[in-house]
Amino acid sequence: MNLNKLFELQAKLDEHIVKKKGLEGQDLLPKKILALQVELGELANEWRGFKFWSEDQEPRTVESIPTDWDDDGTPTEWNVNPHKNPLLEEYVDVVHFTLSVGLEIEIKHEIFPEPINYGDVVIQFNELFGQISYFASVLNRENDWEEVESEYERIWSLLFGLAGLLGFTWEQIEQSYLQKNRINHERQNNGY
Repeated sequence: MNLNKLFELQAKLDEHIVKKKGLEGQDLLPKKILALQVELGELANEWRGFKFWSEDQEPRTVESIPTDWDDDGTPTEWNVNPHKNPLLEEYVDVVHFTLSVGLEIEIKHEIFPEPINYGDVVIQFNELFGQISYFASVLNRENDWEEVESEYERIWSLLFGLAGLLGFTWEQIEQSYLQKNRINHERQNNGY
């Protein structure tokens, strides 16, 4: 995966959105950090493994679309789209906002930080949520630049570790990112 290439593509998308929405000169960093946290939550929701109260804790790795319903509106038949992986798509949304946050604070990494893998998906998610929150607090305290950069890099390390735990390859992530980036440009051009 070419992280530098993804930063370049994300910069073009971010510029497109700012121009299209008239956001020039606005501080979008707090919103981007919140969006990153929301997307991470959506990823956890597609993973489902934390839902101890549910009989269905399997990750959503194929899209299922209802095709028939019973009288009370409950789906009874489903059509499966094996070419769409909701779990991977949500992971890539997290990548989008991690890139966007880095661009906002003018940090770009051309090489991968070393993955941090806690060996348990729940712990990995909790660590990543905590890291994003801690990173936001470091930015709010206006500490030294080295700490900001170090805490941002740790987000990437945890995110890369999560990719391994979810079974994603770098090639899958990059391909899905490229596809979602095109979709995001199309959405902006069509009044999203």
